[in-house]
Amino acid sequence: MQQTDVISPEQAGNLHGLFLERVRRSPDKTAYRYFQQGAWRDISWREMLGEVARWQAALSKVDLAKGDRVAIMLRNCPQWVMFDQAAMSLGLVVVPLYTVDRPDNIAYIVKDADVKVLLFENEEQWQALRTVRDQLGGIQCFISIDPLSDSDEPRLVSMLKFLPADAHLRQAPPIRGNELASIIYTSGTTGRPKGVMLSHDNMLSNAHALLLETFKVYCDDLFLSFLPLSHTFERTCGYYLPIMAGATVAYARSIPLLSEDLQIIRPTIMISVPRIYERMYGTISAKLAESSPLKRALFQLAVDIGWARFLYQQGRGPWKASFLLWPLLNKLVAEKITARLGGNLRSAISGGAALAPEISHMFVGLGLPVLQGYGLTETSPVIAGNPLENNFPDSVGKPIHGLQVKLGSQNELLVKGPNVMLGYWNNPEATRAMIDADGWLNTGDTVGISDSGHIYIAGRIKEIIVMSNGEKIPPNDMEMAILRDPLFDQAMIYGEGKPYLVALVVLNPEAWLQFAKQINVRPDMPESLTDSVVQAEALEHIADNLRAFPGYAKVHRVLLLQEPWSIENGLLTPTLKVKRAKVVERFAAEIKELYEGH
Repeated sequence: MQQTDVISPEQAGNLHGLFLERVRRSPDKTAYRYFQQGAWRDISWREMLGEVARWQAALSKVDLAKGDRVAIMLRNCPQWVMFDQAAMSLGLVVVPLYTVDRPDNIAYIVKDADVKVLLFENEEQWQALRTVRDQLGGIQCFISIDPLSDSDEPRLVSMLKFLPADAHLRQAPPIRGNELASIIYTSGTTGRPKGVMLSHDNMLSNAHALLLETFKVYCDDLFLSFLPLSHTFERTCGYYLPIMAGATVAYARSIPLLSEDLQIIRPTIMISVPRIYERMYGTISAKLAESSPLKRALFQLAVDIGWARFLYQQGRGPWKASFLLWPLLNKLVAEKITARLGGNLRSAISGGAALAPEISHMFVGLGLPVLQGYGLTETSPVIAGNPLENNFPDSVGKPIHGLQVKLGSQNELLVKGPNVMLGYWNNPEATRAMIDADGWLNTGDTVGISDSGHIYIAGRIKEIIVMSNGEKIPPNDMEMAILRDPLFDQAMIYGEGKPYLVALVVLNPEAWLQFAKQINVRPDMPESLTDSVVQAEALEHIADNLRAFPGYAKVHRVLLLQEPWSIENGLLTPTLKVKRAKVVERFAAEIKELYEGH
């Protein structure tokens, strides 16, 4: 029988108390599995406590006061947890940073949050930080995981020199659950990110609500963690929630090695953004295209019968005689697919962006329980999710336990509950625009709610692109930045549910003539617009104008057009706003080509 050992928010008190309670309950159980020096290694909760004590002792010697901000810029690893827990034990506020972000964006966040200590990993990251060192004057201490030295920077110290050989954990200062625990920066409606302030209670309540009704986790569950811990989805659901439930977390080596790690670790639970499922779906589809008609028919039969079995098991469909074929189809088709994922998955969670129905349909049909959810960084982050026994894969699920939801005047989803953020750091105006006086947060998403209580996302009131990796991009500000360049008269960013952004731009006729002359192409030839040199130069122009935006807000491909968008051709409104849906519809074939091969 699967056992549960859930720590309640009341028993935890705060996020560091959650960790201490888990150590008390499960001292010798494996907490984390990680790859180091050519081998997979385990570390127990008791051993984690010893390491957290070393980090706490070291941080205590830095001139820090309760409430000061410290930043983590690491890939997922036990040191992420050690530093986070040690910082919170001292009442410090943790600011997670993306390892792939641009130096200038990191500098902005560090300065905005007044970060005092920055933990990073290696030489490559240090060289990037050095380029903005003049903007990092407020940092008292840079700590590198790898042994590094820099004679020009007295603030730099390696982890080995920073940590004492041994230490005992000191009692934490009193920390209430409603106090600030972390500031997580996310893109808003401007080019610069906003700092979402989350309390201990925000994240504790969110994890506990999921465990109560949405997402059952047992002591013997094994998570595979590969989404960045700087992403709130992974932090709450792949870090705090497993501690709360007493499960083990294994850290994947990298995305390129994910397929191999899945088969080595054989996780029971995987948390991902849609992009991972999309890649797997694409690989399977490509192999099927090369297969015989018989194999394709067999695969489709397995999916169709599997889907019908799923509906029957959920109580939403009849029993069929064709189900008798399932053991054979499972052996011939489904098990071969699920084996690539380790063959042991009990739940596959998808969140951060919408998962295409055909993808969830295929995986669910093959016996992989894909559960789609929905949330925002501002809600710690989960708002809704599909439980295993009541899974509507085309919906984002039902609201989590304890969260109130209602529809606004434009059918936008409003939410209220203990997981709603404290506000935006140093930005009361943006906070007031997001949360009303009664505590209702406006998600900006228009939704429908079914009789069963499941939420269906219809669209977005605020024009925010949600990419398949979960990143949220404000296109209007990017488009305005691109149009600062005289080469472009009109611009539209596209990337909803896609792995990267593309730009559709209408060229200024006079500037195009000059541009073409400079790079020695004929401007009157239609094929000039797709010339590789022209494309590369145009992308460079776009990149130059987007330097102020976060690193993930990068345009990878561009469609160059000469015919202006107008009211007459149906691509502009009477107030000269771009009709995005019409532009996408008009250039659907060209947009599809921009994503070919990915």
